[in-house]
Amino acid sequence: MDEKHIMAIEDAYLARVYQKFPVSIIRGKGAIVYDANGKKYIDCMSGYGVSLVGHCHPKIVEAIKRQAETLMTCHGSFYNDKRAELLEKLVKITPKELDKVFLCNSGAESVECALKIAVKYTGRSKIVSMIRGFHGKTLGALSATWNPKYKKSFASLIPKNFNFVPFGNLERAEEAIDDETAAVIVEPVQGEGGVHVPPPGYLKGLREICDRHDAVLIFDEVQTGFGRTGRMWALEHWNVSPDIMCIAKAMGGGFPIGATIAKAEVMNSLKIGEHSSTFGGNPLACAAASATIDVILGENLPERARRLGGYFKGLLEKMVDEFRILREARGLGLMLGLESRIFIYEVLMKALNKGLLLLYSGRNVIRFLPPLVIEESHLEAAANILSKIFAEEDKKLEHVSRKP
Repeated sequence: MDEKHIMAIEDAYLARVYQKFPVSIIRGKGAIVYDANGKKYIDCMSGYGVSLVGHCHPKIVEAIKRQAETLMTCHGSFYNDKRAELLEKLVKITPKELDKVFLCNSGAESVECALKIAVKYTGRSKIVSMIRGFHGKTLGALSATWNPKYKKSFASLIPKNFNFVPFGNLERAEEAIDDETAAVIVEPVQGEGGVHVPPPGYLKGLREICDRHDAVLIFDEVQTGFGRTGRMWALEHWNVSPDIMCIAKAMGGGFPIGATIAKAEVMNSLKIGEHSSTFGGNPLACAAASATIDVILGENLPERARRLGGYFKGLLEKMVDEFRILREARGLGLMLGLESRIFIYEVLMKALNKGLLLLYSGRNVIRFLPPLVIEESHLEAAANILSKIFAEEDKKLEHVSRKP
């Protein structure tokens, strides 16, 4: 099927809820993807951080093939070997107090479960979330998401018990969290909001405030988890452990799966039938996730993210020094943001034409979430492409500034 045909069919029949790039991606390997015309792209987007171990990693492909020939579905009302294998591996790599798992299919689902657990465990209903925070677009997750553009059409469905405070401001958090607070939900590093890293002591301070008020602390590691920031979990940068952790995206190596992991006493507040999922913990997804964990550990991808992220961030910082249209490079590991003084749509389109896939955070931040298996040469090529584009944009700015 040629590219124009693919696009025409999607435009005709797919719900128009995605900001589409004018390219059809049909094949991928590692950090490289190809469109329907055979054009090659360096993927610094990886499906919003999903392809952390690279596209079509052979060990994950083999695990999926093997399991597809054995058993593809098994409801949670039965026991299953692949589910047990994954649960054991997950508990070994997560903070030691987090030892009860609910398996689901996405990040938003993992957040939905976390919110229900917190309310059930505490008997309270007030939730504190963060300005610029993003947790998903299903109703509960949407309620905890800050950006008004996602919520304004659904205001009548959103409960009023969600309060938002500035990310990184402990004083404002102290004012908002009280003895009626069920939970505080926070991304250790904000992704959708612009790749913002918290100041030193912030997450530890939230932990102390929650402990003082017996509120549940939820870390949304959907985007930051599995080595993305240079540690297995972003929380390790600050040595702070939550009561509940939400994970997904990279978990299945490209296959849809998510999980909510909590302290046993917190998770056990849910009784039989109060929360479940038809597809959650199905053997195919569990086999993919189990293989993904093996790859992350076996190839030491968190350390690779730390090393390559430091290298690439250095290249971005040089651009900030060189080009007036750029403000700041920030982030941890291979979760990086480049903030500009202009709207970045044209930059993304020019990069696409030059064979580079980029992601945005709002209108003026480029977000980089490449596979952790990406090569240094790919990052250097990406930086060279961006440098040429920014040089052009800088000249435009100079031309405008000289106009009378």
